[in-house]
Amino acid sequence: MVQKRVSRFELSNRLRDIKLLSLDVDGILTDGGLYFADDGNTFRKFNVKDGLGLKRVMQAGVVVAIISAGKQDAIQRRMESLGISHIFTNVEDKFETLVQVCDELGIDRSQVIHMGDDLNDLPILEAVGCPISVPDAMPDVRDAAIYVTTEKGGEGAVREVCDMLIVARG
Repeated sequence: MVQKRVSRFELSNRLRDIKLLSLDVDGILTDGGLYFADDGNTFRKFNVKDGLGLKRVMQAGVVVAIISAGKQDAIQRRMESLGISHIFTNVEDKFETLVQVCDELGIDRSQVIHMGDDLNDLPILEAVGCPISVPDAMPDVRDAAIYVTTEKGGEGAVREVCDMLIVARG
């Protein structure tokens, strides 16, 4: 489903009512690359600026949830280090997980941002009030977003959205 893009001004108006920021990991909080070492370890690179943005947005009263198909412990450790408590990894059905989080927190899906970049994010993006993607997302995912960030995943896209959220909330 192709969504109508909104301007930054229109997006700012929508952001005032946001209570939950839901994020994919690979391609959103990272550049999507996975590094495999000879010993079998897998590595991801997270952007420190995104981390500070997430801390600031949580201080502003927005709940952050991580919903990822990835399963490495590094995701859990990084998110815990930022103070995020709603961390779901190795998720097969991201939409089902989002519904459970919203029900648990008493948040309507119209009050949710989800940032995703690949096809397994589409069900969530089509169900939330504020679907956002990144410039290097899969074409169908970009089409489902009302806003595509200026920055790429892992290069400050999450910080861009966090900063807009903070400004919109005053």
